[in-house]
Amino acid sequence: MKYDNLNHLVRESSSSRRYFLSLPVSMQMALHEHNDYIHTAAELHRRVDAIKAYNRQVQLSEYF
Repeated sequence: MKYDNLNHLVRESSSSRRYFLSLPVSMQMALHEHNDYIHTAAELHRRVDAIKAYNRQVQLSEYF
């Protein structure tokens, strides 16, 4: 099912809410910055993966 945004998704979908609340607070805050672009559980999972990948790249770049 497609929702208006992340807030609506988390409010209406118990499985998405459980997943969202299982994430570290820093990830929850990052996801809120993308609120208007997350409409489904699949998009939520993809966005988490993308943020994790981005954070890894930033961390790796700090070593060089």
